[in-house]
Amino acid sequence: MTLNALVPSSLCREAEDKREATRKIGYVARAATVFRVDRLTVYPDPDGAGRWGDGFVETVLRYAATPPYLRKEVWDRRDELECVGVLPPLRVATQTGSGSDDSGSLRQGIVTEVGSDGRVRVNCGMQHPISLAVPGDRTIKEGERVTVRISSRRPVRAKIVDQPPPGYQVDRANLDAALSRPDAGVRIAASRHGQSLTTERLGRLVGTIADAGDMTVAFGAPERGLPAILGVEPGAVDPSSVDELAAAVDTGDGTRDAVTGSGSDGPRFDLWLNTVPNQGSEVVRTEEAMFATLGPLTLTE
Repeated sequence: MTLNALVPSSLCREAEDKREATRKIGYVARAATVFRVDRLTVYPDPDGAGRWGDGFVETVLRYAATPPYLRKEVWDRRDELECVGVLPPLRVATQTGSGSDDSGSLRQGIVTEVGSDGRVRVNCGMQHPISLAVPGDRTIKEGERVTVRISSRRPVRAKIVDQPPPGYQVDRANLDAALSRPDAGVRIAASRHGQSLTTERLGRLVGTIADAGDMTVAFGAPERGLPAILGVEPGAVDPSSVDELAAAVDTGDGTRDAVTGSGSDGPRFDLWLNTVPNQGSEVVRTEEAMFATLGPLTLTE
């Protein structure tokens, strides 16, 4: 299953300073890592942009996703990264083995030198860059990031593989484009204006997501939820139904479109879902909503 999470460029709009804004993005990165989000998309929210600039969230998320042993080589000094020392460690679990140094583990590397003999030198966090053969169907350039599978450290046995590295990948797209991807799967809007998630509905929904194969969950910003970002009144949101969604997937009709946004051509979701139905705070922050929403939705039957 491909798990996509969508967060707005305005998610730090209420932060008092850059340090607090960076820390907030760090919690978003932690949530994406804990629940094995494959793709973390930052969608633009021009009307809610804060003082940190439109690219701030995306830059810090990309930095957080970069392994510590590559950060110095990949990232120059940038204003957006002034406070990255407050970011929590992600400690991304490898896809095989129980630790980052186990046999068969995947690591992200950066190509430091391209040779003329079909080999490249790759810095992947070992004591020295290692020389690896370039797969026959690939062209690799200096500075490119690659995924390396380490099968032995003494002696070193490793190869470049055509797989994404462990952890989330960051990109940027508007909501309509992100929800129209082939691997969007069940498209869920996390909102207090959606249908309340109950234990009874959860079992049905988890099964439906498994049948669909992929899932995309969109989140709003503090004091600026998805209806405000989409430019619709909260009362105009179609809360949709878990049962209707399940029936559509079961019959092979795909997912139903709960229309929201600016007109019929606006972004569409299959389900509006309230995963904190009894919230005790007036505002649930984006990073809090991610933990509250991805936790139950990634359960298995």
